[in-house]
Amino acid sequence: MVTDTIASPQLWIITIAVLLGLLALDFAVTRRPHDVPMREAIAWTVFYLALPVVFGAYVWLEHGSRPGVEFFTGYVVEKSLSVDNLFVFMLLLTAFAVPTRLAQRVLLYGIAGALVLRAIFIAAGAAMLAAGTWAFLVFGVILVITAVKVMRDAVRDADHEVDIDKMRGVRLLRRLMPVTDEYHGARLTIKQAGRRALTPMALVVAAVFLTDIVFAVDSVPAVYGVTGDPYLVFTTNAFALLGLRALYFVLRNALSRLRHLNHGLAVILGFIGAKLVLHWAHTVWSWVPDVPTPLSLLVIVLTLATVTVTSLRATARSRPEEPARTGP
Repeated sequence: MVTDTIASPQLWIITIAVLLGLLALDFAVTRRPHDVPMREAIAWTVFYLALPVVFGAYVWLEHGSRPGVEFFTGYVVEKSLSVDNLFVFMLLLTAFAVPTRLAQRVLLYGIAGALVLRAIFIAAGAAMLAAGTWAFLVFGVILVITAVKVMRDAVRDADHEVDIDKMRGVRLLRRLMPVTDEYHGARLTIKQAGRRALTPMALVVAAVFLTDIVFAVDSVPAVYGVTGDPYLVFTTNAFALLGLRALYFVLRNALSRLRHLNHGLAVILGFIGAKLVLHWAHTVWSWVPDVPTPLSLLVIVLTLATVTVTSLRATARSRPEEPARTGP
């Protein structure tokens, strides 16, 4: 059965408790808004990168190499997709003119919302897979279509654009309640002239939640292309999302240099989409090849390494050369 899992009810409870504890820790850290120095951001990033390594080692040693490889492959996929999340978050923070000291609280709201949405989509995906292998075909087609769109935009060099005035959720909030002109710390609402009003913080959080929905549609089918275990799907998403707050401040200046990231994501999504379609076909016609997970990991890692190198080279070539010095 495709929804077989390595997790017992006790492991689910422990995992969710640890996840909630880490979220509470993050909210405690961001309780007092402050600019995040690079040293702090790097320390938290290393911590959140070490967690999935330790967890993956536990899965490998306790449950075998196959679940271990599936976890690490799924984590690499989700982490690469989360970098694209960060780029859109950066555009939203800029569009809403979010003060630097409040940026990490906005990101944390986005992460919490993304986790809830991913849990819902993962449960729905598990139910679809339990209903029949046709779900693999549906997921595969979704990913291939997404890959074509991402690649088309990448080839056209179409930049991400964020027009907050066109976001329906933001427009709806503005109609329902008055919105203050200025931020009031991390507060979402304040009382103004005897009436409850939203702050710009509430609008940017709503915008982040809306983008979370879009990303969940792509990321959950992508990781289901690696493993059919709902527990591994959930943990790969959770570990990939948890460190985004700190990773944003580490990569803030580097994100714009990853020019070919979308090319790589399109290749990865297309590959996993094709893998899902082949897996569905394999269940119908046994002679159709089924792509093994180790090969998927190799393709994904090589793709990410290639686009990173080509992005850095393209950035280096585009830098204006310093004018030659002339004599006095």
